[in-house]
Formats: sequence, structure tokens, C-alpha cells
Amino acid sequence: MEAQSYHLLIVEDNQGQREVILDSPIYSIGTNVKCDIHLHTQFAARCRATLVKLPHKHGTVYYRIVDGNLKGKPSANGLLINGRSLQAHDLQNQDEIVFGAGVSARYYTGILQPPHEDKPPNSEAHSPRKPNPLTPSTGVEAIPDSGWSQIP
Repeated sequence: MEAQSYHLLIVEDNQGQREVILDSPIYSIGTNVKCDIHLHTQFAARCRATLVKLPHKHGTVYYRIVDGNLKGKPSANGLLINGRSLQAHDLQNQDEIVFGAGVSARYYTGILQPPHEDKPPNSEAHSPRKPNPLTPSTGVEAIPDSGWSQIP
């Protein structure tokens, strides 16, 4: 099984915080109800920004955020990304995007690791752990997830 990447945008606006799982090739962001990611505020443009999914050379993908809409019309105040005013930015894990007063998003990305299938399900890796003696003189053993027990 191959590892897959995930892309998540956590948006915070007047209606609180919400998670947006990114998997589409393009997202429009703004206060217009027709935007893919609708911002609930009066302090951001109708079409504030656009997210575009792009391929990396090694087969994974990333998202680029661009100020304004896809037709090239920028927003009135631009984007503030990690404290810097930018027209476009290739998003990286934990980037913070400020769209306006009280309206922001944080981007997260990473690799989802497939489960390890090195050993069959009946192997020692899936069997209960053996008790570990604490002190030989006490005759008491710790049994993981079972509490304490006395050895006869």
C-alpha cells in the first residue's frame, strides 16, 4: 500500500472554526456564497483568493494560494501569509493565511502512512505482551493493561 498525502485548511471566521479537507484541483475563497470556501465576515473581498493544486516532481501534490480570482483580478487588500503580504505562495505545513480582521486559516499537510504489514496478524506483534518482573524479591509483576497481580 502506498503512502498518501493529506491537505487540510482550518478556517476561522465569524461563525467559528471549521475544517476543509482539500482534494479538488481549484478552490475559490471569499465572502461570495458561490465561493467554494465561503468566509463569513464583512472584512474580506467577495473573491479573496484562489487555491490551486499543483504536482511536485516526485509524484505528490501541493497547493498554491493566489490573491484574487482565476481571471487575475486581485483582492483590494492582498493576502497576509505568515505575516508577509504576498500575491502568491506555495503553501507549506502550518502556514497561516489572514484574509481580513478576524478571518484566517491555517494549512496543514503531511503523509498518511499505511499500516505496517511486516508480520501476519497471528504473529507476536499482535499477541499480548509478556509480563515484566519489577523486583524479583517481591514476587509482583506488572501485566500491561491488566493492573497488578501476585505470583503464586
